[in-house]
Amino acid sequence: MSRRSSVPDFHVLPNAPRPVAPFSHAVEADGWVILTGQMPTDPQAPDAPLPEGIVAQTDRVMANLELVLKELGLDLSHILQCRCFLTEFERDYAAFNATYASHFPADRLPARTTVGVTALAVGALVEIDCIARRPDTSPA
Repeated sequence: MSRRSSVPDFHVLPNAPRPVAPFSHAVEADGWVILTGQMPTDPQAPDAPLPEGIVAQTDRVMANLELVLKELGLDLSHILQCRCFLTEFERDYAAFNATYASHFPADRLPARTTVGVTALAVGALVEIDCIARRPDTSPA
């Protein structure tokens, strides 16, 4: 697989959380990596109850994003943009922000949009998708 191919690679990763709908965990083309929204499910126990509360669910979602990125040879530092979805926006926004921010260096926060929604799959309080970029490894 060419890491900088303009032909998309569709990644369904065996160690990532089980998809709850028909999608790939990530799609990659020309160094861009688009990650499907992650839910607060445990990849080791996909049928287990979700963690309670926005803090625990946000931590689980971030861990799932990290897991998908790691499977692709990347990490959170490669994320350029996130879209965040909250079912209890007014109640959870402040706690979500603090928890989310704790996963990134203060001087390297991705661009972000956060939206309040009426519902998410599996009864989650939060879902996050993101766009990452592979470092340019071509010779200068």
